[in-house]
Amino acid sequence: MMWHKSSYSNDAAHCVEVSEGPTILVRDTQNQEAATLAFPAAEWAALLRCEGPASSR
Repeated sequence: MMWHKSSYSNDAAHCVEVSEGPTILVRDTQNQEAATLAFPAAEWAALLRCEGPASSR
């Protein structure tokens, strides 16, 4: 399983990591053994469409 951190986070440790697949998994970078959130891929895509790029906030 490959985990990815946003390029916007640089080397910050206070962020989340995402693993892509049929189900999108999200975890805390500082507590990787804690609970992992799971989202259906379609729901994750809808969230990203609603949120938009950070520069638009």
